Amino acid sequence: MTHAMLKGSNVPLEATTVRAVLRWTPGQGVPDVDASALLLGPDGRTRSDEDFVFYNQPRHPSGKVWRLGKKRVAEGLTDTIQTELTGVESGVSRILLVASADGVTFDRVQALRILLYDAASTGSEALAYFDVKPETGEETALICGELYRRGEGWKFRALGEGYSNGLEGLATDYGISVDESEALEEPPTTTVPTPPTTAATIQHPPAQPAAEVSRPLPPEQPTAVPAQPGYGYPPQQPAYGYPQPAGQPAYGYPQAPATAGVTGAQSGYGYPQPVPAGTPDPDVRLPPQGPQFIGR
Repeated sequence: MTHAMLKGSNVPLEATTVRAVLRWTPGQGVPDVDASALLLGPDGRTRSDEDFVFYNQPRHPSGKVWRLGKKRVAEGLTDTIQTELTGVESGVSRILLVASADGVTFDRVQALRILLYDAASTGSEALAYFDVKPETGEETALICGELYRRGEGWKFRALGEGYSNGLEGLATDYGISVDESEALEEPPTTTVPTPPTTAATIQHPPAQPAAEVSRPLPPEQPTAVPAQPGYGYPPQQPAYGYPQPAGQPAYGYPQAPATAGVTGAQSGYGYPQPVPAGTPDPDVRLPPQGPQFIGR
């Protein structure tokens, strides 16, 4: 049986895991609604910024309260918070279920309703529901209801309390440190601010650009290209003792004086020109003349 609740009424919960579903009707000029949760201690305040479950921090570190995200259903749009009641830390006495609209008042949100379901049940019937109506119409955040301990069990209470200063103002009232410069101001296009490490950031943080890597300058180039040797090869001695022909050597090979009887044409690739037949070899040495043996 589904309980239709009035503001201030409560209902006991036998389910061990509950889904709190915010549902509204989309349309022209209707703002997008976000669901969030605040885990409060016995003093009515959060213990740290980690007790704030919302779109930038969709799961509590304990793993017992988390945001399921938005869906489109036949009746409209939904955003959901799920809670495993049996696993909630003993230091948490209340869990606020909050709806917020980014800078738009709730008088433009049509048919806002919070529904509670048994997450372990396969049926589609809700345990309870509450139609949330803003009191002034200027609210930009609403506490739709709360899950709270009663003895060894849990109950749900319908609230409908509004805030005109948005999710930031509501979260601050319950002990969350919100960086207002991140939440309210548009970051400049030329610089990228560093997201805070301790305060909750309501606005999605901007992506960090990749760090620029400095590279060394190339070595200074010479102003003139040396004539010798070509392609950076050092001068070499003639191969196999052959003399080099006269003229400029190809590809940086050294010059050699012209050989008698050899034409002065430039040799290809530094190799010596062939010697014409009948040309005496200047390196030939005759043996000494005279008797080779002296008699004894």
